[in-house]
Amino acid sequence: MLHKGMWFEEMINNRNKSVVKDMKWTADGQKICIVYEDGAVIVGSVDGNRLWGKELEIELNLVEWSPDGRNILFGTLGSNEVHLYDNLGNFISRLPIYAVAADSGTRLVGISWYNGLSGYVEPNVPSLAIAFENGRIQIMRDDTDDAPILIDTGIAAQRIAWNTFGSVLAISGTKVEGAGTAARETQMVQFYNPFGKHLRTLKVPGSGISALSWEGGSLRLALAVDSFIYFANIRPDYQWGYFSNTLVYAFNKPERAENCVCFWDTNTDERHIKYVKSLISIRAAGENCVFATKTDDGSGQFILILCKAIGSPVDR
Repeated sequence: MLHKGMWFEEMINNRNKSVVKDMKWTADGQKICIVYEDGAVIVGSVDGNRLWGKELEIELNLVEWSPDGRNILFGTLGSNEVHLYDNLGNFISRLPIYAVAADSGTRLVGISWYNGLSGYVEPNVPSLAIAFENGRIQIMRDDTDDAPILIDTGIAAQRIAWNTFGSVLAISGTKVEGAGTAARETQMVQFYNPFGKHLRTLKVPGSGISALSWEGGSLRLALAVDSFIYFANIRPDYQWGYFSNTLVYAFNKPERAENCVCFWDTNTDERHIKYVKSLISIRAAGENCVFATKTDDGSGQFILILCKAIGSPVDR
């Protein structure tokens, strides 16, 4: 900090009695929360000023902000609990954990809450992932969800991270194959959608993946493996079709919950945009294309929408 022509250090890590375990920025990048193993918490602003500090009576391992920055989640060391506090450090509640038993002894390794900055795939999609070392993960719709998605990845989990659209959760870890002297460890990253469906497994050479991070736009993934950084290219399974010289394809806009579907006439270069809720699939043939969608009234029914090349519906 520059003060009267002199530089002063702010928020110095000079607490010699403990170590930093985790730190996270808010989604807007205006605040940072730093947690120490002995329960000390510091929240500072982006310009380096300390906003507040608190000594919690628990050992801390992980920290995560809520998407709106109003609440903070703290993951404990040893007891594997997740506590919810407001952004001033006042205790609110303890999150229900369904993925592991309270006395299981497995370590909490990741808390990742998708911030929603790039839009959701569809409304009410699960976005808060809590991961344990034994490979079990629960994905919650919010901090009070009493029926979360439960996943058993089958690996010793190390790190988790949502992509920039909240549509894919990456989990890095180790899988032991074989037994006894023939046992062999394989490093891998597993990819799941928010509803627990396994999408792909990426095997990685090396002895451990210590960090992973998505590129903006989610088309690449950076992995810290031993003393190297590996980059993995992501090829998404796009929804698209081609008919009557028209390419029809779907994508998401951050400001819209619906899927944006573009009808592009490849001869005239004309484009027509249509918004479709809860799009599942696109198929095209002859003079028409069809959308498969899901109703949003909780009835569990589905709708097929038949469209012409300019996007106008013919039948449903």
